[in-house]
Amino acid sequence: MTRRLGATAAAVLTLALAACGGDGADGAPAGTDAPPSGELTVFAAASLHVVFADLAELFTEEHAGAEVTFSFAGSADLVAQLDAGAPADVLATADETTMAHAAAAGTLAGEPRVFAENGLTLVVPSGNPAGVTGLDGSLAGAALVVCAPQVPCGAATAALAERADVTLSPVSEEGSVTDVLGKVTSGQADAGLVYRTDAVTAGDAVEVVPVDGADAVVNRYPIAVTVEATDPALAEAWVELVLGAEGQRVLRTAGFGSP
Repeated sequence: MTRRLGATAAAVLTLALAACGGDGADGAPAGTDAPPSGELTVFAAASLHVVFADLAELFTEEHAGAEVTFSFAGSADLVAQLDAGAPADVLATADETTMAHAAAAGTLAGEPRVFAENGLTLVVPSGNPAGVTGLDGSLAGAALVVCAPQVPCGAATAALAERADVTLSPVSEEGSVTDVLGKVTSGQADAGLVYRTDAVTAGDAVEVVPVDGADAVVNRYPIAVTVEATDPALAEAWVELVLGAEGQRVLRTAGFGSP
């Protein structure tokens, strides 16, 4: 497959740690076994932006000289980019259905492994100016924003609305959950359905409005190395960090549930 990078509005974050000390090329003393180091590109669901940035700091401490570059976007967009030949070493999506599309396209090197769970909540701007009380009649005159149906948070929104037996009338459907959150925190929307972890990240900029039945709608986050990984050992090291005890601790602190 000819590799080409498709156009994307995904946020890109690069974290690097220069090699330090030692006699080896990767900063380890000569003659010792050093962990893999090099360049790593991780495609990750937008809701992982903050927690994966935190994990990257731990990763580069362990892997001297490693450079981690992230592309955060809606999971469906990331899978489409991989299918078009965009270079990535690791893929982490916000649901198993989207990851299954990547597996069917032949872009994964092995079986995806679930590393976290997340659920939806309703958020409003601080002060709740529209007086939203839930997925009820209070939304009739409010500007509600949700994720588009093709992305995991959108599919979860549809499942939650069906479970609550309500018909939602959003003013817009966004391509990622961070876009939904952004419209609420900026005052462009009166309410938005986002992941619990995004509400935690937003802090005092939003208020959480409880939604009955939300706990029953859970997205499971899988991760996998891609077939095009330039350094499979380094890519697997990232996956192991995410699945390991320290990675799981960071994920729990960020509000993600255990798989």
